[in-house]
Amino acid sequence: MTLPHIVPVRAFRDNYIWVIRDRFYAAVVDPGDAAPVLDYLRSEKLKLIAILNTHHHNDHVGGNAALLGKSAAPVFGPATESIPALTHPLKESQEKKKDDSNAYLPEFPLRLSVLDIPGHTAGHIAYYGANLLFCGDTLFACGCGRLFEGTAQQMVHSLEKLSSLPDKTQVYCGHEYTLNNIRFARVVEPGNGALAELEKTVENLRKHGIATLPSTIAVEKSTNPFLRCSQPEIIESASRYAGKPLTGPVEVFTAIRDWKNNF
Repeated sequence: MTLPHIVPVRAFRDNYIWVIRDRFYAAVVDPGDAAPVLDYLRSEKLKLIAILNTHHHNDHVGGNAALLGKSAAPVFGPATESIPALTHPLKESQEKKKDDSNAYLPEFPLRLSVLDIPGHTAGHIAYYGANLLFCGDTLFACGCGRLFEGTAQQMVHSLEKLSSLPDKTQVYCGHEYTLNNIRFARVVEPGNGALAELEKTVENLRKHGIATLPSTIAVEKSTNPFLRCSQPEIIESASRYAGKPLTGPVEVFTAIRDWKNNF
Protein backbone atom coordinates (compact mmCIF):
# COMPACT_ATOMS: atom_id res chain seq x y z
CA MET A 1 0.00 0.00 0.00
CA THR A 2 1.31 3.45 -0.93
CA LEU A 3 0.71 5.85 1.93
CA PRO A 4 -0.74 9.29 1.21
CA HIS A 5 1.36 12.42 1.68
CA ILE A 6 0.89 14.65 4.73
CA VAL A 7 1.08 18.39 4.01
CA PRO A 8 0.85 21.26 6.54
CA VAL A 9 -1.47 24.16 5.79
CA ARG A 10 -0.84 27.17 8.03
CA ALA A 11 -3.71 28.92 9.80
CA PHE A 12 -3.91 31.83 12.27
CA ARG A 13 -0.59 32.56 13.95
CA ASP A 14 0.80 29.09 14.56
CA ASN A 15 -1.82 26.42 13.78
CA TYR A 16 -1.20 23.54 11.43
CA ILE A 17 -4.08 22.02 9.50
CA TRP A 18 -2.82 18.65 8.29
CA VAL A 19 -3.86 17.58 4.81
CA ILE A 20 -3.71 13.85 4.12
CA ARG A 21 -3.58 13.59 0.35
CA ASP A 22 -2.76 11.67 -2.79
CA ARG A 23 -3.09 12.84 -6.42
CA PHE A 24 -6.88 13.22 -6.31
CA TYR A 25 -8.24 13.22 -2.75
CA ALA A 26 -7.65 15.00 0.55
CA ALA A 27 -8.72 14.61 4.16
CA VAL A 28 -8.05 17.46 6.59
CA VAL A 29 -7.23 17.29 10.28
CA ASP A 30 -8.41 20.07 12.59
CA PRO A 31 -9.44 22.75 10.07
CA GLY A 32 -9.82 25.77 12.33
CA ASP A 33 -10.04 28.03 9.28
CA ALA A 34 -11.61 26.98 5.98
CA ALA A 35 -10.02 29.65 3.76
CA PRO A 36 -6.44 28.32 3.53
CA VAL A 37 -7.78 24.77 3.12
CA LEU A 38 -10.09 25.75 0.27
CA ASP A 39 -7.23 27.64 -1.39
CA TYR A 40 -5.00 24.58 -1.14
CA LEU A 41 -7.67 22.19 -2.43
CA ARG A 42 -8.37 24.45 -5.41
CA SER A 43 -4.74 24.98 -6.29
CA GLU A 44 -3.99 21.24 -6.09
CA LYS A 45 -7.31 20.17 -7.69
CA LEU A 46 -8.13 17.86 -4.80
CA LYS A 47 -11.50 16.53 -3.68
CA LEU A 48 -12.23 16.75 0.06
CA ILE A 49 -13.21 13.30 1.35
CA ALA A 50 -13.15 13.74 5.14
CA ILE A 51 -12.71 16.12 8.06
CA LEU A 52 -11.06 14.76 11.21
CA ASN A 53 -11.30 16.75 14.44
CA THR A 54 -9.33 15.94 17.60
CA HIS A 55 -11.17 18.25 20.01
CA HIS A 56 -13.75 21.01 20.14
CA HIS A 57 -11.66 24.20 20.36
CA ASN A 58 -12.63 26.66 17.66
CA ASP A 59 -9.13 26.96 16.20
CA HIS A 60 -9.48 23.26 15.33
CA VAL A 61 -13.12 23.04 14.22
CA GLY A 62 -14.02 26.56 13.10
CA GLY A 63 -13.68 25.75 9.41
CA ASN A 64 -15.95 22.71 9.38
CA ALA A 65 -19.12 24.47 8.27
CA ALA A 66 -17.54 26.42 5.41
CA LEU A 67 -15.74 23.34 4.12
CA LEU A 68 -18.99 21.40 4.11
CA GLY A 69 -20.53 24.19 2.05
CA LYS A 70 -18.26 22.94 -0.75
CA SER A 71 -18.39 19.20 0.00
CA ALA A 72 -20.50 16.45 1.55
CA ALA A 73 -17.51 14.92 3.33
CA PRO A 74 -18.00 13.00 6.58
CA VAL A 75 -16.90 14.72 9.78
CA PHE A 76 -15.12 12.54 12.34
CA GLY A 77 -14.59 13.72 15.90
CA PRO A 78 -14.77 12.88 19.60
CA ALA A 79 -18.13 11.44 20.62
CA THR A 80 -18.21 13.29 23.94
CA GLU A 81 -17.55 16.81 22.63
CA SER A 82 -19.62 19.29 20.67
CA ILE A 83 -18.15 19.26 17.15
CA PRO A 84 -19.78 21.33 14.36
CA ALA A 85 -21.49 19.14 11.73
CA LEU A 86 -20.21 15.91 13.32
CA THR A 87 -21.39 12.84 11.40
CA HIS A 88 -19.11 10.11 12.80
CA PRO A 89 -18.69 10.34 16.61
CA LEU A 90 -15.66 8.33 17.69
CA LYS A 91 -14.25 6.85 20.88
CA GLU A 92 -11.52 4.40 21.72
CA SER A 93 -12.56 0.78 21.87
CA GLN A 94 -10.90 -2.50 22.69
CA GLU A 95 -12.70 -3.91 19.66
CA LYS A 96 -10.56 -2.35 16.95
CA LYS A 97 -12.92 -3.29 14.12
CA LYS A 98 -15.81 -1.32 15.54
CA ASP A 99 -16.84 1.58 13.31
CA ASP A 100 -16.98 4.03 16.21
CA SER A 101 -13.31 3.45 17.07
CA ASN A 102 -11.89 4.05 13.58
CA ALA A 103 -11.78 6.72 10.93
CA TYR A 104 -11.68 4.85 7.63
CA LEU A 105 -10.57 6.74 4.54
CA PRO A 106 -11.24 4.22 1.76
CA GLU A 107 -9.98 6.40 -1.07
CA PHE A 108 -6.35 6.05 0.11
CA PRO A 109 -6.99 3.43 1.76
CA LEU A 110 -6.15 4.29 5.35
CA ARG A 111 -7.71 3.21 8.60
CA LEU A 112 -6.92 5.37 11.62
CA SER A 113 -7.76 3.96 15.02
CA VAL A 114 -8.94 6.32 17.76
CA LEU A 115 -7.18 6.86 21.07
CA ASP A 116 -8.89 8.64 23.95
CA ILE A 117 -6.36 11.16 25.31
CA PRO A 118 -8.15 13.52 27.73
CA GLY A 119 -6.33 16.29 29.55
CA HIS A 120 -6.25 19.33 27.28
CA THR A 121 -10.01 18.86 26.86
CA ALA A 122 -12.26 16.28 28.47
CA GLY A 123 -12.95 14.29 25.30
CA HIS A 124 -9.78 14.86 23.24
CA ILE A 125 -8.92 12.04 20.83
CA ALA A 126 -6.01 11.15 18.58
CA TYR A 127 -5.94 9.30 15.26
CA TYR A 128 -3.28 6.64 14.76
CA GLY A 129 -2.44 4.28 11.91
CA ALA A 130 0.34 3.37 9.48
CA ASN A 131 2.86 4.97 11.89
CA LEU A 132 1.05 8.31 11.65
CA LEU A 133 -0.25 10.07 14.77
CA PHE A 134 -2.52 13.11 14.67
CA CYS A 135 -2.68 14.22 18.28
CA GLY A 136 -4.09 17.75 18.22
CA ASP A 137 -3.11 19.70 21.32
CA THR A 138 -2.26 16.83 23.68
CA LEU A 139 1.34 16.08 22.67
CA PHE A 140 3.47 18.80 21.12
CA ALA A 141 7.02 18.54 19.88
CA CYS A 142 8.96 18.83 23.14
CA GLY A 143 5.81 19.84 25.03
CA CYS A 144 2.17 19.15 25.82
CA GLY A 145 -1.12 21.02 25.94
CA ARG A 146 -2.45 23.07 28.82
CA LEU A 147 -4.98 21.46 31.13
CA PHE A 148 -8.17 23.32 30.27
CA GLU A 149 -10.69 20.62 31.18
CA GLY A 150 -8.83 17.51 32.32
CA THR A 151 -6.59 16.66 35.24
CA ALA A 152 -2.85 16.19 35.51
CA GLN A 153 -3.41 12.49 36.14
CA GLN A 154 -5.47 12.20 32.95
CA MET A 155 -2.81 14.00 30.92
CA VAL A 156 0.00 11.87 32.31
CA HIS A 157 -1.96 8.75 31.37
CA SER A 158 -2.68 10.15 27.89
CA LEU A 159 0.98 11.00 27.30
CA GLU A 160 2.04 7.56 28.51
CA LYS A 161 -0.41 6.02 26.03
CA LEU A 162 1.08 8.03 23.17
CA SER A 163 4.67 7.36 24.23
CA SER A 164 3.96 3.61 24.12
CA LEU A 165 3.42 3.79 20.35
CA PRO A 166 6.27 2.57 18.11
CA ASP A 167 9.36 4.80 18.13
CA LYS A 168 9.11 5.45 14.38
CA THR A 169 5.57 6.87 14.70
CA GLN A 170 5.42 10.31 13.09
CA VAL A 171 3.84 12.90 15.38
CA TYR A 172 1.62 15.54 13.77
CA CYS A 173 0.41 18.01 16.39
CA GLY A 174 -1.65 21.14 16.12
CA HIS A 175 0.77 24.05 16.58
CA GLU A 176 4.25 25.32 15.75
CA TYR A 177 5.44 25.60 19.36
CA THR A 178 8.62 23.57 19.03
CA LEU A 179 11.36 26.15 19.50
CA ASN A 180 9.80 27.74 22.58
CA ASN A 181 9.15 24.28 24.01
CA ILE A 182 12.78 23.28 23.52
CA ARG A 183 14.01 26.41 25.29
CA PHE A 184 11.84 25.55 28.27
CA ALA A 185 12.95 21.91 28.21
CA ARG A 186 16.61 22.96 28.30
CA VAL A 187 15.97 24.87 31.53
CA VAL A 188 14.23 21.86 33.06
CA GLU A 189 16.82 19.32 31.88
CA PRO A 190 20.03 21.23 31.06
CA GLY A 191 22.11 18.06 30.98
CA ASN A 192 20.18 16.55 28.07
CA GLY A 193 22.54 16.69 25.09
CA ALA A 194 19.82 15.59 22.67
CA LEU A 195 17.97 18.84 23.41
CA ALA A 196 20.96 20.98 22.46
CA GLU A 197 21.26 19.21 19.12
CA LEU A 198 17.52 19.43 18.50
CA GLU A 199 17.55 23.16 19.23
CA LYS A 200 20.15 23.75 16.50
CA THR A 201 18.09 21.78 13.98
CA VAL A 202 14.85 23.53 14.87
CA GLU A 203 16.40 26.99 14.84
CA ASN A 204 17.63 26.36 11.31
CA LEU A 205 14.23 25.13 10.15
CA ARG A 206 12.44 28.16 11.59
CA LYS A 207 15.04 30.52 10.13
CA HIS A 208 13.96 29.27 6.71
CA GLY A 209 10.24 29.18 7.52
CA ILE A 210 10.09 25.37 7.45
CA ALA A 211 7.75 23.40 9.72
CA THR A 212 9.47 21.58 12.58
CA LEU A 213 6.93 18.76 12.35
CA PRO A 214 6.44 15.89 12.21
CA SER A 215 8.43 14.77 15.19
CA THR A 216 8.67 11.11 16.13
CA ILE A 217 7.84 9.21 19.30
CA ALA A 218 11.55 8.32 19.60
CA VAL A 219 12.56 11.99 19.53
CA GLU A 220 9.85 12.90 22.03
CA LYS A 221 10.91 10.21 24.47
CA SER A 222 14.48 11.51 24.39
CA THR A 223 13.72 15.25 24.60
CA ASN A 224 10.19 16.01 25.84
CA PRO A 225 10.22 16.79 29.59
CA PHE A 226 6.54 15.87 29.92
CA LEU A 227 7.37 12.33 28.81
CA ARG A 228 10.45 12.20 31.05
CA CYS A 229 8.99 12.87 34.49
CA SER A 230 10.89 9.92 35.97
CA GLN A 231 14.31 11.29 34.97
CA PRO A 232 16.39 12.36 38.01
CA GLU A 233 17.36 15.76 36.62
CA ILE A 234 13.75 16.61 35.80
CA ILE A 235 12.59 15.47 39.25
CA GLU A 236 15.27 17.67 40.81
CA SER A 237 14.30 20.69 38.69
CA ALA A 238 10.60 20.22 39.35
CA SER A 239 11.20 19.86 43.09
CA ARG A 240 13.28 23.03 43.12
CA TYR A 241 10.51 24.90 41.28
CA ALA A 242 7.83 23.55 43.64
CA GLY A 243 9.91 24.27 46.72
CA LYS A 244 9.47 20.74 48.07
CA PRO A 245 10.57 17.20 47.25
CA LEU A 246 8.50 15.58 44.49
CA THR A 247 8.50 11.91 43.64
CA GLY A 248 5.62 10.55 41.56
CA PRO A 249 5.22 11.34 37.84
CA VAL A 250 1.91 13.17 38.37
CA GLU A 251 3.48 15.46 40.99
CA VAL A 252 6.46 16.16 38.74
CA PHE A 253 4.24 16.71 35.71
CA THR A 254 2.01 19.12 37.66
CA ALA A 255 5.02 21.20 38.68
CA ILE A 256 6.59 21.47 35.24
CA ARG A 257 3.22 22.12 33.58
CA ASP A 258 2.67 25.06 35.96
CA TRP A 259 6.24 26.18 35.33
CA LYS A 260 5.68 26.09 31.55
CA ASN A 261 2.44 28.07 31.93
CA ASN A 262 4.49 30.92 33.42
CA PHE A 263 7.66 30.52 31.35
